[in-house]
Amino acid sequence: PPGAGGAVVTSDLSLGIDLGTSGVRSAVVDPSGAVVAMARGRYGDGTDAWRDPEGWWRGAATCLEAQAGALQAKGRTMAEVARIAIDGTSGSLVLTDADLQPVTRALMYSDAGFTEEAALIATHAPDPHTARGAGSALARALRLLREDTGAKARHLLHQADFVAARLMGRGGFTDVNNALKTGCDPEVQTWPDWMAALVPKALLGQVYLPGDAIDQVTPQMIRRFGLSDGAVVHAGTTDSIAAFLAAAPATSGAAVTSLGTTLAVKLYTHQRIEVPAQGLYSHRVRHGWLVGGASNTGGGVIRSVFPDDQIAALSAEIDPTVESTLDYYPLPKPGERFPINDPDLRPRMAPRPNDNVAFLHGLLEGIARIEKRAYEALANAGAPYPTQVITAGGGAKNVVWTAMRARVLGVPVVAAPTTEAAVGVARLAQQG
Repeated sequence: PPGAGGAVVTSDLSLGIDLGTSGVRSAVVDPSGAVVAMARGRYGDGTDAWRDPEGWWRGAATCLEAQAGALQAKGRTMAEVARIAIDGTSGSLVLTDADLQPVTRALMYSDAGFTEEAALIATHAPDPHTARGAGSALARALRLLREDTGAKARHLLHQADFVAARLMGRGGFTDVNNALKTGCDPEVQTWPDWMAALVPKALLGQVYLPGDAIDQVTPQMIRRFGLSDGAVVHAGTTDSIAAFLAAAPATSGAAVTSLGTTLAVKLYTHQRIEVPAQGLYSHRVRHGWLVGGASNTGGGVIRSVFPDDQIAALSAEIDPTVESTLDYYPLPKPGERFPINDPDLRPRMAPRPNDNVAFLHGLLEGIARIEKRAYEALANAGAPYPTQVITAGGGAKNVVWTAMRARVLGVPVVAAPTTEAAVGVARLAQQG
């Protein structure tokens, strides 16, 4: 397309949109994956705006408008953006009509309690670990179907799908990562036959690999946002997968530990690994898989014992090269998901020494040992043990803890250059 003064603009930029719980972010990357500019958008006013599908679109649209200004400040334009991909919260869904207007409310990733739907799924799903549970995405989908009393639904769209559909002017698609917990088989990119008894096949749409080109942006949207003529929407992913792609390359053995309120590990491998009994599962990413699991341990346990300022002060007195003699398994309450899948596992944070430095040392090292046990579980299931761990989340800022974790894991632990999901999904579009 022509630029200022009629000059031809090279369309070599990719844009990612991240639909997060607190708002929308976008990022534009160049062909090397380097970030050119970023922007933010809001779902709207009110505490429930993030639950409103029209709020999803409103947030994405305001973010795209803000992105134009952010690019202009860097001497670039939206007319250079040729590829777009979107990530959203996993398992957030809405039913729309043929014109992409919602015919039900949205149900979000955190909504649960759909016991009748879960019981119905259990009568059809052959795998007891597939898309089951009163809080599964498939259970939410069945509840939405019950709420569509006028039978107007034509598309079941995940959060990322909804915004992508508005850009393309059509539904009828999704990606294997968003669709995983709605019942899709990521190995073959299809909906299993047993789902036909639960959800009309016409509502589900074609399943794409993350990064695959789907369709062009409509001329109306190209004009509205100033995008490259013929800009294409690529299949997106979930927010957590996009955050991994922002932090680490998709190469065998690449590992990322997110240390926030809880602890989550993900590792890229060429082999699909599923051990549901241990809380271990895989997501499809281009030519490989992201295998991982999430523990209930993490920074939330530490913060329940010490305030942030005290954690910082006490950490400064810990020698990370010295092993703690305390054998802890810190948990906020009974119950663990991974690397031990035991709903009754009790926290182990006793005996408590009188010395707070020693106590914090034991807690931090206990979490580091759980992290090591998590990567060992991946290795025992067939994944490579990481040669380096990229670390993200609030816990990554604690340099003493990072050094301690490196000692326990036996590999270097380095801070992620970025964990912005918008960056990861933009790189996904660039590589598609």
